[in-house]
Amino acid sequence: MNDISRRTVLGAAVATAGAAMVPAPASADTGLIDVDVDWGRFLAASDLIWKRMPQTWYEGPFLGNAFLGSGIYAEPGANAIRFNVQHSQVQDHRPQYGSLFGLARLPIGYLTLEPVGAITGVDWRLDLWNAELRGTVTTASGSLELRALVHNDRSVLAVEVRPSAGEKGFRWAFHPAKAISPRADPIFNKPPPDGYTANPDATVTRHGDLEVIVQPLLAGGEHVTAWRETGRGTARTLHAGVAWSFPERTAEARAVRMVQDAARRPLTALAADHRAWWHGYYRKSFLSLPDQRMQAFHLIQLYKIASAARRDAPVMATSGPWLEPTPWPATWWNLNVQLEYWMIHGSNHLELDAVTASLDRYRDRLVSQVDPAYRSDSAGIPRTTDMTLLNGGGSGNSGFPVGVPGKESPTPEVGDLTWALHNVWLSYRHTMDTGILRDVVYPLLRRAINYYRHFLAPGPDGRLHLPFTFSPEYGVNAPDCNYDLALIRWGARTLLESAAVLRVNDPLIPAWKGILAGLTDYPVDANGFMIGAGVPFAKSHRHYSHMLSVYPLYDVTWERPDKRSLIETSLKHWISFEGALQGYSFTGAASISAQMLRGDDSAFYLSELLRRFVQPNTMYKESGPVIETPLSAAQTLHDMVCQSWGGVIRVFPALPAAWPDLDVHDFRTQGAFLLSAVRKAGRTDFVLVKSLAGAPCVLRTGIAGELKVRGASGRRVPWRTLPNGDVEIGLRRGEEVVVHAADRRPELRVGPVVPATTTPPWGLPS
Repeated sequence: MNDISRRTVLGAAVATAGAAMVPAPASADTGLIDVDVDWGRFLAASDLIWKRMPQTWYEGPFLGNAFLGSGIYAEPGANAIRFNVQHSQVQDHRPQYGSLFGLARLPIGYLTLEPVGAITGVDWRLDLWNAELRGTVTTASGSLELRALVHNDRSVLAVEVRPSAGEKGFRWAFHPAKAISPRADPIFNKPPPDGYTANPDATVTRHGDLEVIVQPLLAGGEHVTAWRETGRGTARTLHAGVAWSFPERTAEARAVRMVQDAARRPLTALAADHRAWWHGYYRKSFLSLPDQRMQAFHLIQLYKIASAARRDAPVMATSGPWLEPTPWPATWWNLNVQLEYWMIHGSNHLELDAVTASLDRYRDRLVSQVDPAYRSDSAGIPRTTDMTLLNGGGSGNSGFPVGVPGKESPTPEVGDLTWALHNVWLSYRHTMDTGILRDVVYPLLRRAINYYRHFLAPGPDGRLHLPFTFSPEYGVNAPDCNYDLALIRWGARTLLESAAVLRVNDPLIPAWKGILAGLTDYPVDANGFMIGAGVPFAKSHRHYSHMLSVYPLYDVTWERPDKRSLIETSLKHWISFEGALQGYSFTGAASISAQMLRGDDSAFYLSELLRRFVQPNTMYKESGPVIETPLSAAQTLHDMVCQSWGGVIRVFPALPAAWPDLDVHDFRTQGAFLLSAVRKAGRTDFVLVKSLAGAPCVLRTGIAGELKVRGASGRRVPWRTLPNGDVEIGLRRGEEVVVHAADRRPELRVGPVVPATTTPPWGLPS
């Protein structure tokens, strides 16, 4: 079948990104509600603090703008501080060696700050509000006062140093890294494929006070780092920038120009528009809860994701822009990408949505990497890709191209594109931008479900069955794999709904209806969801791929009483196998518990995540650095505060008893609503909802008794209480209403709640 025509401009996403550039006042009357937040003070309470020198990436400060990233910690074996210089576009371009070697992210190198005297202490603060690192380094010869940032929209690291008299002789040095896949590091024991060799050594030249490091690549192209110091009064400011080009070798001039342009300005001037962007970013939503450590963790994830993601940046690789030695120097599509970006929706940050943009931009890759027999109407995505969604088609250590159901090799993991498109669909649902639906979701999901249709066939029972496929990352193929059945059901249903919205009379509509009517049931046994037909869930497994129908697809839900036992049994059985559980096992269990309305269970799983897995700077590791799990924990927190699946906005559905007070403002929900709500002493005080698209609005407020609904527009907004207690409100685009108990008139104000306890800051406090 021919693909539905598309546009390449996603209007709502662009508009959202632009809106972030205009900061709102710190305390403003926005319609019905007063937002009383001293933003600088609010963010400062969650700053990371270092009173001890960080020794690794998992301990130190991190700066970034989704392209350039710098992790900061002690230089091993030396009296120096390392400032890593890495970039999310810098990769190899030899697809014959697969995504993990030939297309891998490549290390660039690092700068070292080398003081005169021996380092004796540090006192640092990562200022979240201004996205800067500030503090001092104390040495045997004096001190160095630091201020560092990676500029918001320039790929430039700027570090201002004000030395004491005894430290005026401090120096900087750049250390180029070997341009080879980090997977080849001996500590991972991952031998490269035959014929794979390192790229040539970098060339280092000096032009006055400017040093230029050019890294040519065997496949063509290059990446170039330029850096220099500029003196102003007692301060010396380093500026370092990275540029990449492929297949041309044109990066050097751009790297030099960006550094020279930045160096012309004092750091205070350079930081002005940087701060303006970050201040506008934080003001787009607000969440305050009484658990101080969880509050700080959430705000750090907001900082982290904006440091690692932008719509025009590559989809995050496993460690974001902060590349370190890792066995996973690529972009992973069987869970990592999906978890990395979930939190952008509720936090009202669609300007960070690189998934929608990349699937749109590189859609031809999704067709060319399936078996040629299916390319006319199908698409898929390999488990691992580079930033252009290319895998390289290797095998073994070289990568994992799209498999074919029923064939052992390559691994038939075929659902990853459909799951990635669920993320894109969430972006549509949170904006109601039909451009995203028409141009990205519909044509690509049509192809993804077409791929499944080639293999679905009736069995002796008359139901549609699927040959064996692979459930990430269980290790055993299974027919009627629950991972795929859940995605097929979601995909067919979404295509039917999308065709209705878009008014498309698609000839495949009968086929999608036939799938929903005829697809076999999910395989289950006494322990709940199986991996697939004949393959029970019988060993410890970190991934909840077999339970995708419960979360995040919400096909099997707690709101169906006949499914509650299945959900509860499956969750308990899965999470009871301790051996292979990892951090995102606990975020998955917490979000499933939130669907079950069990806030105390959700809080317990999140606390276990923080206790067992999250590192001092809120980073995370499994053999190597990975970024998805802490970001997915922020989404779990969102699931506890608000859920909007199935056309119903559920306010405070799963808050633990320990959080009696909570304020939220401009939380974005499906249907394109902005939600504000306040909980006091364990009771919802009021709910305010603003419609951005005029979509149907159904609220589950949790407010007992008779309700009052009042608007700000002067129009009498129609509403009614449904038989189950939900409130249906007839909101037009741009209208907002407040809902509260009829017997009281609450103060319509949101602001920081009082922490229940005082906890140490993240970082390495004293």
